[in-house]
Amino acid sequence: MANKLLTGLRALAALARTPALLTEVLAADTVAWRARALAHAPRWPGLSANGLPLVPFGHFVPATAPAGARTVAPFAFGDGGSLPTDLLLLRALARQRPGCRYFEIGTWRGESAANVAAEAATVHTLNLSAAEMRALHLPERYIDLHGHFSRPLPNVVHLHGNSATFDLAALQREAGPFDLVFIDGDHRYEAVRRDTARVFEHLVGPKTTVVWHDASRQPGHPRWEVLAGLLDGLPTSLPGQLVQVGHTLCALYSPNELPAQTPDPLADPGQFEVEVRVA
Repeated sequence: MANKLLTGLRALAALARTPALLTEVLAADTVAWRARALAHAPRWPGLSANGLPLVPFGHFVPATAPAGARTVAPFAFGDGGSLPTDLLLLRALARQRPGCRYFEIGTWRGESAANVAAEAATVHTLNLSAAEMRALHLPERYIDLHGHFSRPLPNVVHLHGNSATFDLAALQREAGPFDLVFIDGDHRYEAVRRDTARVFEHLVGPKTTVVWHDASRQPGHPRWEVLAGLLDGLPTSLPGQLVQVGHTLCALYSPNELPAQTPDPLADPGQFEVEVRVA
């Protein structure tokens, strides 16, 4: 133990003397996670060094969609949130399923829950309880902000607990089956792997769509640790299709075939029109 501690202290000292070493450490880490994710390429055709096969955002939210289908509300432009396109994707997926039952891991300000609540019949959102967050020494104001947008909504149920231990099987019996699941909790490898495995074990049926947030660092740039986690967590015999959605940070599992294409990091940029109004 003493030798390990000494080694760790020496490594920190080296980084302090030469900060550029941190870039090399992070690059090596990315290479390792990418290799782990790409080991699943034989199982998931189209998975490559550019990430998952890509489905254009317009497949879900076409330019001809009515204005309501192209509107995000509420949206905070705050730290740790989703892109507007992420929320439009969730709304579109919920809209495709009349009477949609939606479940998510990770409430934060309640933007995703509130946006989907405008389209879904029921929304269940799971987050650590206030007591669990206090035990992690998180600021009281940060704790209070959880569910800010979703708490007033009558079709949103706020669940409290750790996704690693929460009784998802009981939830499925009481509130399922779920049509749409959004995994947006802890984005470290082990948490993503565990959340994915538990969701598919307890909540996913033959028609369930699952979306993972922050599967990209920026649209088109895979976050390989998250991809490795979700790929390792998926059932080995799972049918369906696994893709990334263009102009979002999301990966998506669909039980039905989608029009996927090979991602091109140097493709022409998308063109969007954005109107911002302070509510």
